[in-house]
Amino acid sequence: MQPQDVLRDLELLFQSRYGLIQIDTNEADRALSLLQHVADRISTPLFTWSRIDGIRRVGFDGSVFQTKEARKAMAHVNAANIPAIYHFHGVNKALESDDVFRAQVKAAVKKLEAGVGAIVLTGSDMNLPPELDPMAATVVLPSPGEEEYRSLLSNLLRDLSHRQYVEVNLSKEETAGLLKHLSGLTLMEAEKILTKAIIEDHRLTPEDIQHVIKAKKSVVEREGLLEYYPIEQTLADVADLKSLKEWLAKRKNVVANPVKAGEYGLTFPRGVLLLGVPGCGKSLCAKAVSSEWGLPLLKFDTSNLYNKYIGESEKNFKRAIRAAERMSPVVLWIDELEKAFAVGGTEDGGVSQRILGSFLSWMQDRSGEVFIVATANEIDRLPPEFLRKGRFDEIFFVDLPDQDTRREIFRIHLAARGLDPQRFDLDGLSALTGDFTGSEIEEVVVSGLYTVFSADRQLTTEDLEREISRTIPLAVTMAEKVGALRTWAQSRTVPAN
Repeated sequence: MQPQDVLRDLELLFQSRYGLIQIDTNEADRALSLLQHVADRISTPLFTWSRIDGIRRVGFDGSVFQTKEARKAMAHVNAANIPAIYHFHGVNKALESDDVFRAQVKAAVKKLEAGVGAIVLTGSDMNLPPELDPMAATVVLPSPGEEEYRSLLSNLLRDLSHRQYVEVNLSKEETAGLLKHLSGLTLMEAEKILTKAIIEDHRLTPEDIQHVIKAKKSVVEREGLLEYYPIEQTLADVADLKSLKEWLAKRKNVVANPVKAGEYGLTFPRGVLLLGVPGCGKSLCAKAVSSEWGLPLLKFDTSNLYNKYIGESEKNFKRAIRAAERMSPVVLWIDELEKAFAVGGTEDGGVSQRILGSFLSWMQDRSGEVFIVATANEIDRLPPEFLRKGRFDEIFFVDLPDQDTRREIFRIHLAARGLDPQRFDLDGLSALTGDFTGSEIEEVVVSGLYTVFSADRQLTTEDLEREISRTIPLAVTMAEKVGALRTWAQSRTVPAN
């Protein structure tokens, strides 16, 4: 949704005589700016309230006497009985705990419904009480678009240049990259990050893009539910998985050129579920997809989702999903999906089932461009609802690597540690690791390096062969479980290899 769409929706709601409108945002100033545009369009007075000033009419000096308290402010709205737009931000607590305030709001809404006017509440995680909820319409304020960030950057550089010399050394492409990394931030957050980057050395250069990424990481991770991953791995770092790579390559252009894709009736991809043997590269794929598609990667930390207080777990989930949508387009990585929703039943009071229901509904109906990469190791613990068609675009099975793939995995991990793969008998090593996963092969290389480091000599093929002989792979120690998983996947999933 674009700001212009929000303006149109708000205007329609006012003209349809909705007396109570809830705008889901913490950007009170940005919401007020939109309300000013709408008020001008429909020729309606606009008032705004704050605890510092009380009620004041936008565009006029002064404020209404003794309206700093929420109750007194709402009493004034009722007494004035003027068809107008009244903007209230940050009255969540009053709505939850003050019976008199709720009754005042209800009375004011009924009066305003008779004309073109309304009470507009802004804030996040607002839960309207039952007596007000049926009267309200909800509008979600979208994250700022590229043009809003561009305008912010232009105004910021102009204002700072009036006070000090500022050197700008960014190409057109680098500027576009900088603006792209601001996506998902509020305008206030973006302004603070850009201001700090500029005033540190009175310059705006390509190096400042990394400062923005670092600052954005802290903003995203502030609530402890989403983890921001910088783009590092590419699909070239993932051995084999040819089928999965081809599937992703076909959809890359849809992500890069959504307008043209829309002409073909194509929408943003929904996501994939990667099932498979632990250690075969499922998590690595999630990181590589974001790099290949040029999208930010967010990891949903489900271990912090559940809270002992009633209702808090559901709020945590909604905050995480809202943050992901705010950052869109984005890749959302959910590792070991079965652990987040495997509790079920009544053991946790039904919390996990309620969150599962909300998650499934969001997956089906979400409007934000969020591509989910979910991984799972234990199919028997995964709720069957996830396997229904329509939840994910495709379900892939990541199997144990074949001999050619194992050879490539050895090459990748040796080269990544500054070693020349041609010095080693890769064919022989791959033949010896018949039941090994990719992570077990990596551990063979790492263990071999520890051994030769302590002896102060170079790593050899023989060292790696010794480490292989000491390793009992997961496919052997848990042969029954791995075998059952591979059998189940044969007729129910698409091979990723």
